[in-house]
Amino acid sequence: MPEPDEDDLPPKRLRATALSYTAGQGGAPKVVATGSGEIARRILEIAEEQGVPVRSDPALAEALGRLEMAQEIPEELFNAVAEVLVWAYRLERR
Repeated sequence: MPEPDEDDLPPKRLRATALSYTAGQGGAPKVVATGSGEIARRILEIAEEQGVPVRSDPALAEALGRLEMAQEIPEELFNAVAEVLVWAYRLERR
């Protein structure tokens, strides 16, 4: 059976997850907002209004979207989230 054409695939649903982390307070970053569709659009809108950097990483957003509100990220996501935090830190320093 042939692979479906990209035009034949349903559009991917937008997903966004916001994390909070304060260096020096111990613990891992925590989920402070997550959602898909309209909720994801609102999360991104608020981030933009507040000057919070936004990074597009659908696979990470999907993994983080499975977490509960206020839950610390699990160890298996530490490296991926650390990369995003380094990216955001570098943006702030510019």
